[in-house]
Amino acid sequence: MKTLRCIVVDDEPLAVKMLENFISKTSFLALEASFTDPVAALEAIRDRRPQLVFLDIQMPDLNGMELSRMVPDGTRVIFTTAFKQYAFDSYEVSALDFLLKPIRYQKFLEAAEKARRWFELVEGASTTTPAGVQQGEDRSSIFVKSDGQLRKVEFSDIRYVEGMKDYVLLHLCSEKRPLVTHITMKAVEELLPAGAFMRVHRSYIVALDRIDSIAGSYDISVGESFIHVSDAYKPAFEEYLSQRMLR
Repeated sequence: MKTLRCIVVDDEPLAVKMLENFISKTSFLALEASFTDPVAALEAIRDRRPQLVFLDIQMPDLNGMELSRMVPDGTRVIFTTAFKQYAFDSYEVSALDFLLKPIRYQKFLEAAEKARRWFELVEGASTTTPAGVQQGEDRSSIFVKSDGQLRKVEFSDIRYVEGMKDYVLLHLCSEKRPLVTHITMKAVEELLPAGAFMRVHRSYIVALDRIDSIAGSYDISVGESFIHVSDAYKPAFEEYLSQRMLR
């Protein structure tokens, strides 16, 4: 995996220095530039097209959520913020990770490793055609183009599906690493059996039998992952729950 080029954006100079220090200690990261002005940062991101942006959320003129929606394709975001309430908002823009200040290097490194794995998976899937998924003959599986080959995936093995711009990650029960393929979420949604899977977010489709628990305002636990049901998908999810709840 080649070095990931990074840009840091935070209106607090001390936070910028901390992230610069963390990046310098991480062998597969290279700092392109740092900014305390988010408007100047956006111009540089569009011009330099780094792979990774470490991005604060609460900033003047242009906040991190707004900025993240304007980064070019191929650039991924890791949010850095002191406010935990933004965690679920980060799902809306398909951020790679969310780091809560004060940030320890261990947590930073875990997020950076996640970014490295993401880009490795995308590079492995980039040789496939856009028609990344084909229907299995027995209609209990799909064939997924990943790492240059067709992989048969049983519907029963899928925990959830995660969308990342032009790619889809299939999180499986049988494997630690997701399968990545070049296809849209809409195409996958049409292939999966509606009675067994439900789209609960712009970026997530869950296997209904794999839901372990539901907390708060519909925060779903699936294995070790937590997925928030966004407002647009709550009515359908509420209808599903109403048919299965003990009263």
